[in-house]
Amino acid sequence: MIFSLNELVHWLGLTIFEIWVNLASLSVFFILLAFKLDNDYFLNHKDWWIVFSPLFVADGLNTYFCCIIFIRMHMEGMVKDAILRALWSLILLLLIFIFKYFLCQKLSGQASLEYSEVLSPVFFLLQLIAIRACQLH
Repeated sequence: MIFSLNELVHWLGLTIFEIWVNLASLSVFFILLAFKLDNDYFLNHKDWWIVFSPLFVADGLNTYFCCIIFIRMHMEGMVKDAILRALWSLILLLLIFIFKYFLCQKLSGQASLEYSEVLSPVFFLLQLIAIRACQLH
């Protein structure tokens, strides 16, 4: 089953611009990942933090965009909707950021985390998305 764009926007609580920023950053991430895994051809002595940097930049851009949306909605008088959207976006971005941060630490060898600890923000995020999907339908 393929989800439509409207279903993704409602279930994830993301705008089309945020989805576009994430797809663009994932494209750059996969290119850097391919170079990193191909015997360090391009990234000779670089760390995993360089490979994950497009994803962290996308998180920063999406956070900035969400702040702008919150301010605009608040100025238009939609205070309750603005707070709910900002809270959802904050939780979503925070959980995704924590997952990427833990994964970078695990791959770099800076922390001895178990994979269950690394993936725990993703599990929590999936539960929140499931609850949100049930509330919408």
